[in-house]
Amino acid sequence: MNRFDITILGCGSALPTTLHNPSSQLVNMNEKLFMIDCGEGTQLQMRKFKSRIGKLHSIFISHLHGDHIFGLPGLLSTLSLLGRTGDLTIYGHQDLQKFIDLLINYFGQHFPFRINLHPLDPYNHQVIMENKSMRVHSFPLNHRIATCGFLFEEKEGQRHIIRERIDFYQIPLHNLSSIKAGEDFVTADGTVIANRSLTYPAAPPRKYAYCSDTAYFPEIIPYIENADVLYHEATFAETELARAKQTFHSTAREAAEIARAANVKKLVIGHFSSRYNELDQLLKEAMVVFPDTELANEGKVIEL
Repeated sequence: MNRFDITILGCGSALPTTLHNPSSQLVNMNEKLFMIDCGEGTQLQMRKFKSRIGKLHSIFISHLHGDHIFGLPGLLSTLSLLGRTGDLTIYGHQDLQKFIDLLINYFGQHFPFRINLHPLDPYNHQVIMENKSMRVHSFPLNHRIATCGFLFEEKEGQRHIIRERIDFYQIPLHNLSSIKAGEDFVTADGTVIANRSLTYPAAPPRKYAYCSDTAYFPEIIPYIENADVLYHEATFAETELARAKQTFHSTAREAAEIARAANVKKLVIGHFSSRYNELDQLLKEAMVVFPDTELANEGKVIEL
């Protein structure tokens, strides 16, 4: 099975603390690194957790609040110092181009690589990246400014050959690719050998959903339904429900309600307010609704 895991680099909210870094994650799919958000100190977190900066494929920015983008200048400068020459694609709101242009004009005129912004539509679901093995979707969240969530999903794999059946029917090697793709095999005398007797299904495609920052927003459920893992912001406890509504954030319980309604397998909560030195209250409130809940923490690796 191909590698698919997530490393939490930061799971705090806007006000800095010594307990948590601002938002950032690394998604590793097939040994390619995809960064989600880039809060202040992200590149140092990559060093700390031994993430290979040179493997960074692209960056996905959910929205243009500082705790999600202030790590970009240092990261881009380091990529330049390390001699990166390949293009870097950043997915984000179209206004991110102003920030990128400012960086280049003042600090990056000699960057050895090109930065390409792929503008997102923050009001509609889109497939924003696709290759032969995976897709990345964006979808709208409900925050104070235009904000996107992201879904990383594998494509359905080819069926697996049952070697003994292939040998029994003496099927030539040049037929195997079509059989893996689901075709039946026809023998020389015209007998049809059903594909299901020659193969077994590939493992179900895995999906990872990222939702930060957002108020309670059931409209996202169709986009994240049946995800293997959902990361959902849980900035506040229920005692701060009014504050959550005012700031367009979620409580831990609300995150769990989304997870339950979306029938996800596991919920990871993060984006914790700086007011919490202990997070047990948030975890307990979420687990009452959705038992398979975990707390995010810097350095945590989530394997799918």
